[in-house]
Amino acid sequence: MELCNSDCEIANKVKMALRWGIVSAGKISHDFAVALSTLPASDHKLVAVAARQKDRAEEFATLHEIPNAFGSYIELAEFADVDIVYIGALNPQHLELSSLYLEHGKHVLCEKPLCMNYKESKQLTDLAKSKKLFLMEAIWSRFFPAAQYLRQQIKSGALGELKEVEVAFGFDLSHVERLTKKDLGGGVVLDLGVYTIQASQWGFQEAPEKIVAKGELNEEGVDKYVDAVLHYSGGRVGKLIFGGKEQLANKAVFKGSKGEITLIDFWCPTKIIDIDGKEKVWPLPKGKLATKYKDSEGLRYEAEAARQSILKSEIENENVTHNESLIIAKVQDEIRRQIGVAVPEA
Repeated sequence: MELCNSDCEIANKVKMALRWGIVSAGKISHDFAVALSTLPASDHKLVAVAARQKDRAEEFATLHEIPNAFGSYIELAEFADVDIVYIGALNPQHLELSSLYLEHGKHVLCEKPLCMNYKESKQLTDLAKSKKLFLMEAIWSRFFPAAQYLRQQIKSGALGELKEVEVAFGFDLSHVERLTKKDLGGGVVLDLGVYTIQASQWGFQEAPEKIVAKGELNEEGVDKYVDAVLHYSGGRVGKLIFGGKEQLANKAVFKGSKGEITLIDFWCPTKIIDIDGKEKVWPLPKGKLATKYKDSEGLRYEAEAARQSILKSEIENENVTHNESLIIAKVQDEIRRQIGVAVPEA
């Protein structure tokens, strides 16, 4: 009989597929399911979906060949054959739903923003720690090979000292109701701003010392345009512009003392302009179905990162730690406060 040491046990776990449940049957959940289809079935298995209406869950399950469909979120929470849930519900539901699944012993990958404010985010990360379960805000941008390459270039000193991160992110989103309504958790800070903030943080790897922001609100008091500067130690800055009024450059430029690197379409980067001025491209695989949003097949990278962390019994991933999500939440709260948004229970 062969005795199995801890390394052997880990190897055996790697052979087992991570069993996913999807929470909410909307567009981003569709794209996440498509992204999972690009990964080996031996590593990732989509076994259940839950929505508030059973027929929506069943339609989603049929489309994605998922064996179990539930018409309530609690049914999925009580379903034993799920290891981790992906939460694609509206922003105001993130705390409640993530807490539900953590309380039922499931790991959680929750769409950004993690919660509606810092207070809620801290409550959620504390719960994950107490349950010794994996929790990650789904900041998918950081897991793309292009973003990982950028991070290594910064760490290696190829850019010299990073001085400035300049990010512009915008579309005409006036027709997207969930972004314009306060009760739906709307506003560009939570939807677009999180991407720009995380890009700046990805570069500087520390909390900003000061934030200066100005912006515009709609008739409901929901933010629709923001111009913010994040000030870091040593006079370094992150310059952020984002909004839902018009299309912007949608790129992030990382400027150092030796040169700069640009992430094209930085929120889902498959292409960069490197320090030598040459273009580098990392093509995405195609899934079984078309995605609703641009390059959503790239959600595969955060899914695999979650799997790797869980296999190592980690409750957070080094690329999006709990502390990093809390820093981002604080920045979001402060930007909204400065531009006149009433932050709920902050």
